[in-house]
Amino acid sequence: MIKNYIQENRDRFLSELFELLRIPSISSMAAHKDDMLKAAEKYVELLLKAGCDKAEVHPTKGHPVVFAEKIIDKSKPTILVYAHYDVQPADPLNLWTTPPFEPEIRDGAIYARGANDDKGQGFMHIKAFEYLVKTNQLKCNVKFIIDGEEEIGSPSLPEWAVAHKEMLSCDDILVSDTTMIDEKIPSINVGMRGLAYLEVEVTGPNKDLHSGHYGGAIANPINVLATMISKLIDDNGRVTIKGFYDDVVELTTQEREMLGRAPFDENEFKHFLDIDGVTGEQGYTTMERTGIRPCLDVNGIWGGYTGEGAKTVIPSKAYAKISMRIVPNQDNKKIAKLFEEHFISLAPVGVKIKVTPHHGGQGFLCPISSKVYKSASRAIGEVYGIDPVPSRGGGSIPVLADLQTILKANPLLMGFGLERDVIHSPNESYLLGQFFKGIESIALFYNYYNE
Repeated sequence: MIKNYIQENRDRFLSELFELLRIPSISSMAAHKDDMLKAAEKYVELLLKAGCDKAEVHPTKGHPVVFAEKIIDKSKPTILVYAHYDVQPADPLNLWTTPPFEPEIRDGAIYARGANDDKGQGFMHIKAFEYLVKTNQLKCNVKFIIDGEEEIGSPSLPEWAVAHKEMLSCDDILVSDTTMIDEKIPSINVGMRGLAYLEVEVTGPNKDLHSGHYGGAIANPINVLATMISKLIDDNGRVTIKGFYDDVVELTTQEREMLGRAPFDENEFKHFLDIDGVTGEQGYTTMERTGIRPCLDVNGIWGGYTGEGAKTVIPSKAYAKISMRIVPNQDNKKIAKLFEEHFISLAPVGVKIKVTPHHGGQGFLCPISSKVYKSASRAIGEVYGIDPVPSRGGGSIPVLADLQTILKANPLLMGFGLERDVIHSPNESYLLGQFFKGIESIALFYNYYNE
């Protein structure tokens, strides 16, 4: 029984996971390049111990990718498990209760950077696989891709996947890198939004200037940037970029009702975030706004003097980072281009504008009629005692759309995280109950997938 195996190996599982969590594999920071390789090599070690026929670190143009496989019979179906070993930066460090790379269990949860996203969730697949191999219950082929660049948009993986297309061939792609609605109301993400991420630069005078000598006579880049940003969304919550909604597929009433089965308590939502109201595109619910509709958000803005005390200066430059979550059928490159054209058109005289695309990716969908969805739904329903609700994820894993196109296989997001885990933020956590239920559910998934 998988429950018994988890209980008997509980301490070992946590010890091995903690070894991974102690490695600061931050893909966005050059100072952690050696840690990236160290983490990749640790995954190779764990995959081989779990029963893979082979596990290797593959170089890419960026950080390495780990590939592993267990081939039972080439005539049988193949599941490709996708996970990632890179994590977000831990800043601001002073907001962590305990150091981010010194994992700790308290109040029934693991606290560490990567505890949920995605070391904890990816690790569940290795342990479920280990159980099936050791008990001779694995009845299909399993392959693993452990990405080292997911948190920076996986810029190297698509090219690597094209070059290794035959090696990666599979029937379905299984991923645990998302959240459930609630630990008592399980859900399965059948799709995710895509992403277009850019940085904008507004330049005014050729140097910082005294605000007393020049204030009121020239365009202040920070003032201009704030005004331009304010014009990107109208009073109805709609993005004003011309052509932004042209490729958005409107869901039918029936489809919206199906997704609306997911329970949502707006008061709890507001209480959790300590806000007194919600906002967004008119005509859509909060759940729809974060799942089936595109949006635009400023993720960072800076310029001028931000140090202690006062400095009366008009800055030469002001900057912002802006992301647009897009839905399936919207093209991230097209959206980025439309944004650039629109943003430049908003600029007044006296400033110059530069728009720099960073990374992006497409959204995707997995049919609920598919074998992979039905197997996952049955497994989670058995473990949680209630059938999971199909949902659409608001976040983005851009490379999954690339893999779907390259490998002609649907990704299914069988995630076990919760909103309380605050991924990407200080004090990221992962409930032990979800961690162990995840291992159990994944093991059962394979049993039902192979029927």
